[in-house]
Amino acid sequence: MQKFSLAIHGGAGTILKEDMTPELEAAYMKGMEASLAVGFAVLEQGGSAVNAVKAAIISLEDNLLFNAGRGSVFTKKGVQEMDAAIMSGKDLAAGAVSGLRNVRNPIELANEVMLHSNHVFLSGKGANDFAIKQGIKLEPDEFFFSQFRYDQWKAIRDSDNYSLDHTHQGLEELMRDKKFGTVGAVACDQNGDIAAATSTGGMTNKKYGRIGDSPLIGCGTYANNKSCAISCTGHGEPFICAVAAHDVSCLMEYKGLSLEAAMDIVIHDKLPKMDGEGGMIGMDAAGNVSMQFNSAGMYRGMMNSEGEKIIAIYA
Repeated sequence: MQKFSLAIHGGAGTILKEDMTPELEAAYMKGMEASLAVGFAVLEQGGSAVNAVKAAIISLEDNLLFNAGRGSVFTKKGVQEMDAAIMSGKDLAAGAVSGLRNVRNPIELANEVMLHSNHVFLSGKGANDFAIKQGIKLEPDEFFFSQFRYDQWKAIRDSDNYSLDHTHQGLEELMRDKKFGTVGAVACDQNGDIAAATSTGGMTNKKYGRIGDSPLIGCGTYANNKSCAISCTGHGEPFICAVAAHDVSCLMEYKGLSLEAAMDIVIHDKLPKMDGEGGMIGMDAAGNVSMQFNSAGMYRGMMNSEGEKIIAIYA
């Protein structure tokens, strides 16, 4: 019988046990557990890999702890701008959105773009207009407000600095403490089809409508049944220049490498040479999972139909 599997991530970076309270650690673990549960339930019921990754991401977008959807960070202008992408390995269909405001679940809109827009990528006001047309749930600004995100932004809003996500400390630590807040999921369903999805609120204090790797097909998100499904998290610029997600696929498709070996080259050899810090989760069409990172930690978890289950934070 085809092995079916799900893996998720909630961001990577300088995530150290000594910086984490037991309560916060337990909350992150609970959030990842909930995401795995809803995504895996889709697979168990014979649902598609696409629907499984979408369900897993929605759970993370609705959790204030993760920098996506409701928990998105503040931009230079003091608002949330969200990006997301989803891709089906079966037919290489994809949908992506960027610069979203007030959309409760950006991954739902990315899925609508894939299915109903005749396009792959919508941005800004046009993406929001499409959300309204498709009946996607919108929320007021207050829905996306969290005090610690606001305090984090307030500490650096008068500078040209930007922060790569969650921290609970002051300004000095903020600039030292790098966490790349993105959420992602990859899945293999009972038909052997795979899919990937990624969603993010980007960088605190980001300027100029900056877009990272998350919504860019081939950079932060990619899926192809012939090779793998990948969702990345990290400092987006090097991941974009490395075309990181697609590079793993190429190493598998053209060189015949395993998922584990291909991800190892990209994460531990190629990206570090470009100052690319972060990680990725991967899935192949046999339901094999790999979760790799070159940073101090990565919020991550996986489950499969053979009873394996991992939820972890630190290296």
